[in-house]
Amino acid sequence: MCSALEEVRLRVSKSTEATKKSHLGQFLTAGRTAAFMAGLFPPASGNCRLLDAGAGIGSLAGAFLERCVSEALPCNDIQVTAFELDDSLHTDLKLGLLGYADRLPLHFEIIGGDFIEAAVNRVQFGPARFTHAILNPPYKKIGSASRHRLLLRQVGIETVNLYSAFVALAVLLMAPGGQIVAIIPRSFCNGPYYRPFRDLLLERTAIRHLHLFESRNKTFRDDDVLQENIIIRLECGGRQGPVTISTSTDDSFADLASHEHPFEDILFPDDPQRFIHVPTSPGKNACELSPAVRHSLAALNIQVSTGPVVDFRLREHLRDLPEDGTVPLLYPGHFAASGLTWPLAGARKPNAIQRSEATEKWLYPRGFYCVVRRFSSKEERRRVVAGVVDPGLLADAPMLGFENHLNLFHAHRHGLPEALARGLAVFLNTTAVDEQFRRFSGHTQVNATDLKRMTYPSRENLTRLGQWAMQQGQLTQAMIDAQFGTLTA
Repeated sequence: MCSALEEVRLRVSKSTEATKKSHLGQFLTAGRTAAFMAGLFPPASGNCRLLDAGAGIGSLAGAFLERCVSEALPCNDIQVTAFELDDSLHTDLKLGLLGYADRLPLHFEIIGGDFIEAAVNRVQFGPARFTHAILNPPYKKIGSASRHRLLLRQVGIETVNLYSAFVALAVLLMAPGGQIVAIIPRSFCNGPYYRPFRDLLLERTAIRHLHLFESRNKTFRDDDVLQENIIIRLECGGRQGPVTISTSTDDSFADLASHEHPFEDILFPDDPQRFIHVPTSPGKNACELSPAVRHSLAALNIQVSTGPVVDFRLREHLRDLPEDGTVPLLYPGHFAASGLTWPLAGARKPNAIQRSEATEKWLYPRGFYCVVRRFSSKEERRRVVAGVVDPGLLADAPMLGFENHLNLFHAHRHGLPEALARGLAVFLNTTAVDEQFRRFSGHTQVNATDLKRMTYPSRENLTRLGQWAMQQGQLTQAMIDAQFGTLTA
C-alpha cells in the first residue's frame, strides 16, 4: 500500500504547479520519511484516534496504518481524522484510506476547509481528544493582523507561521499522554518570534525524539525545498527526561545514527530565550569544552549590529566606483580568504555611497571592524565566515558604509583596536565556532542576535589571537584551529 501511495505522491507532486504549492505552503511527504515518522510512535493498544492535519494524499496516515497492520500498534479501534484544504486531493486521500478498511477496525473522516478555524472551535468546545497526531504541516507566514492570527489568539496561541500553528493546535487537541510526530522547519528552535511557541511545547509536552537531516535539499527533493527540516516526537503532559537525537544525511536513512542526551543539553537551564539545541554528537564541542570561551559580548564591551545600509532604499546615493563626495560601501563580496579588496572592479554591486545629510546616520567612522556575512549558500562548507575591515586599504575615507548582508562588531559605533578586531575574526573562523553554530542554528542566515548569544574568549585572549595573526602570512584552517587550542582561561 505504501508503494502505491508513493506513486500517487510523485504523480501529484509533478503535476501540481509550483505557485500552488507555494500558495498552500504544503509539500507532500515522501514514503521513506513517512515510514520513519510512523516508526517513532511507541507501542500502543486500545482505541486509537489519529489526527493528520494537512493530510495531502494520506502518506503519513497510511504509514501509521501500516504500523497498525504489522501489529506494532495493535489498536482495537482506529479513528482517523484527516484535514486537507485542497479538495483536488480528496479522492486520492479517500482511496488511500479505504485501502486499509478491510484489514483494520478503521473509521475515517476527511474534512476540507480551514484546519485552524476547525481546530480552534474544537479546542473551545471540547470534543473527544486525539491519542496520536502525525503531521507535515504547511509552511507559510501568518500576518500579524490576519484572521488566522486572531483565531489562534482565542485559544492562547501566539505564533508567526502555519507550521507552528498546526503543531500548537495539535498539542491542545491531544489527550493526556497523546503522541505527536511532526516534520517541521528547524527555525522554531531559536527564532525569537517562535519564543511563545517554544514556551507552549516546553510547558505542555515532553520532547522525546529529535531527528535532523544533515542535507537541507533532499528531504523534499521533488519540490526543491531548501529549508532545513527536523522531525520531532512530543508526548503531551509527559514528564521531561532524556531526549533521543538521531541524524541522517537524507531520507534514505542509510547512515542513521542515534544518541541519547540529557535534557540540559537540549535546553540550557540558564537560557532566558529557551532556545532548543540539537547536538549531533554525544560529546560537547571544542567551544563548550574550552574554559577560555566563557564571556558575553556585553562583558567584553563589544557590540554587534546588522549593516544598516539597505541598498534598494538608498539607491539614488549609491555609486559603482568611488568619486568625490563618496565613502566606501562594503558588501560581503569585498571580503575573501585573502582579505579585503576594495574597490572591486567589475562587481555587480556598488563600491561607494555618497556622504550627505541623507546618508550620514547610516555610516560608521573609519576604523578596524570585524565583519561576518549574514548569508551563506547551501553548498558552502562554512556557515560562519568572518573578515576584517582594514582602513588602510580604503584610501583616506573618513566614514564607511556597511551593507545589510554584513554583521559588524564595533565599540559603540566606532572601530575596535586592530588586534582585537583581528582576534575576533580568527576566533569566529575556527572550526569549533562553525560546528557550534551548526548545532544551534538550522538556517544558513547568521543574524546579529545569533552572534550576541554566543560566548567568546576574553579581550586579552582575543587580542593575543589578533597579535598572532598579524605576525603570520596567509592563515590556514589548521593554523587557526591549532592556535585556538592554545587558549587558556
